[in-house]
Amino acid sequence: MAYYEADTFGHAVGTGRSVAEMCASKETSFEHFGAKQAHYDTHAVIYYEGDPAKRLYELASGTVMLYKLLPDGRRQVVEVLRPGDLFGLSGAEENDCTAETLTDAKVNEIDLRHVEKSADLQRHLTKCLTKQMRVLHEHAVLLGRKSAVERVASFMMHLVPNRGGLGCTGPVDESEDGYDLQLHMTRQEIADYLGLTIETVSRVVSDMKRRGIIRVDRSDKIHLNKVCGLCQMTGMH
Repeated sequence: MAYYEADTFGHAVGTGRSVAEMCASKETSFEHFGAKQAHYDTHAVIYYEGDPAKRLYELASGTVMLYKLLPDGRRQVVEVLRPGDLFGLSGAEENDCTAETLTDAKVNEIDLRHVEKSADLQRHLTKCLTKQMRVLHEHAVLLGRKSAVERVASFMMHLVPNRGGLGCTGPVDESEDGYDLQLHMTRQEIADYLGLTIETVSRVVSDMKRRGIIRVDRSDKIHLNKVCGLCQMTGMH
């Protein structure tokens, strides 16, 4: 059996594939274990915080965010999920957060009772959840120690596949190191994920634009003029 080390953005070092992509492969996804697949429209709620925890979910395509609401209505986005990520596993009888789609999404759903009966499925869960724990640890560092600029830069780098973090080999061609980011989150959702105000996120984005680090093509599309330049701003170096 081959083992892969995952960097802090969930990329498998030296493989060219993220750990999430490997978990989502046909041979090891929930589909292999007989899960049912459901389709959700953009900004559909898969489950609410406090709903009975009866199923485990695997994101097959699209993007999903998990968030918690404070009593005064403030929201903290605790995780942004990509294909291959698992969610819905709770230590209690109720879901501890709300799961909402950011795009059209396909989700593999499996009853928790089936998980308890399958050793193979439990091994699959262990591998994928271990990867997600590493990503959450990095997010905790981001919230606790990074500046506003480092947080926004880290968020953007998180969206660039196979770049940043341990094992990054840099661009194939240094003269062609641009990348188009398609954002599926509003500025407010990004702010809730990064623990910032929407005004701070907008200020940092405007400053990056003024300095020539990025080009804002639309509200949901940002061009990175030089990925390595942005990576230098994440606090990882």
